Amino acid sequence: MPEKLPILSATESCGCPDIDPKAALRVAVFTLSDTRTLADDRSGDRVVELFENEGHHVVIREILTDDAEPLIARIRAVCQTPGLDAIVTTGGTGIAPRDLAIDAIESLLEVSLPGFGEYFRSLSIAEIGPKAMLSRATAGRIGRTVIFALPGSTGAVTTGMTHCVLPIIRHAVSLVQRAS
Repeated sequence: MPEKLPILSATESCGCPDIDPKAALRVAVFTLSDTRTLADDRSGDRVVELFENEGHHVVIREILTDDAEPLIARIRAVCQTPGLDAIVTTGGTGIAPRDLAIDAIESLLEVSLPGFGEYFRSLSIAEIGPKAMLSRATAGRIGRTVIFALPGSTGAVTTGMTHCVLPIIRHAVSLVQRAS
């Protein structure tokens, strides 16, 4: 197994002088599940907790069923929310017949970030072994909104948020906003 990588600080400067490493972002968090509610959504709670610990604002928090058309419609609508910087989804990234989230999200992406899923899976393989290859975690850009799709387990969410999302989200948002 590869040696574990250190957790990067989400508030460290990325070396870009025009990016404030403490800037608060406005984010949406969606849990994709047919069985979870806000009362028992530990993974969604973990995403919210990690964002709030970094000073970000979760402005939308919802449970959505893993049905492609309503998911596509909701993500499209949320991407039109003024001032929204990013979306994080949890769940629906596997290969089961109901795991439609990745296909739906990727159909909306204007720019994909294949390195996100590759890096997430490499970290997960080090943590849980080869079954991590069954995750289709992905990320990209829809209009001026950055989106990250993480698996539904709380452990995967913690790994994805601490190692993959939080260390780059301010930089990614800055690049998207600068280009528009």
